[in-house]
Amino acid sequence: MASIACEAVLLRAVEFGESDLVVHLLTEEGGRLTAIAKSARKSLRRFPGTLDLFNHLAIEGRTRPRGGMGFLERARLVDPHLGLRRDPARYALASFLVELLDRLSPEAMEAVEARPLFALASRSLALIERVRPTPSLRILLELRLLDALGLRPELERCVRCGREPGDDVPDAHGVNFHVPDGGLVCSACARGQEGLVPIALGTLRALADGLVRPFDELAEQALPQAGVREAARLAFRFQRFHVGVELRSERFLDEALPIPPPGPGPA
Repeated sequence: MASIACEAVLLRAVEFGESDLVVHLLTEEGGRLTAIAKSARKSLRRFPGTLDLFNHLAIEGRTRPRGGMGFLERARLVDPHLGLRRDPARYALASFLVELLDRLSPEAMEAVEARPLFALASRSLALIERVRPTPSLRILLELRLLDALGLRPELERCVRCGREPGDDVPDAHGVNFHVPDGGLVCSACARGQEGLVPIALGTLRALADGLVRPFDELAEQALPQAGVREAARLAFRFQRFHVGVELRSERFLDEALPIPPPGPGPA
């Protein structure tokens, strides 16, 4: 078995036996790691109150060279992200993002790929702790994490023909996002297609900007109410296509940080 010593974020912990825990971690050196922490619920020396959801840890353990469950030998707390537990909206959004990471993060990643993903996860938790979450921030963080996981939606040109929206009259105000292809399609390529999500061109451009905007400025980007609903529908369909099932935290997030309903006038 190989030794591992690095930083990690705890994504999930499950009780196992009388005193053990099975932990799911996002590590900065190898992506997702599933490991058993022997006697974790009893040992205050090796795991002094460290194995809680969202915790940023410095860990030591052993991994199997061909995958499978590793062993977590000790963990030191770097940042407990206590602010995430003081507000339902913060807790719900953080829970949703770590569950998304737990579902989609690969195991045994190369460090050059794992480090940016770990950094984005850690910065996302810190940002949610620092600012009050909004529906716009919820959508942008979801898309940024999907991008970091290799699932970047194509928001700037047609995935079928490469044409940019707005080049002809039919696309002047709105386009369609084709979920199976993972990107927008022009009016010509959308004919007869299923799995389309209509979206205004302005909303699409705001989302494209959100994927490249400096991370610390994400909380300042606010979509208009109608744009939030469109963007939320797109993000939901795109995420569900790749995850395949409803995440446990989704309903809690919808209650704690709801997408605004349509107003009395035109959306």
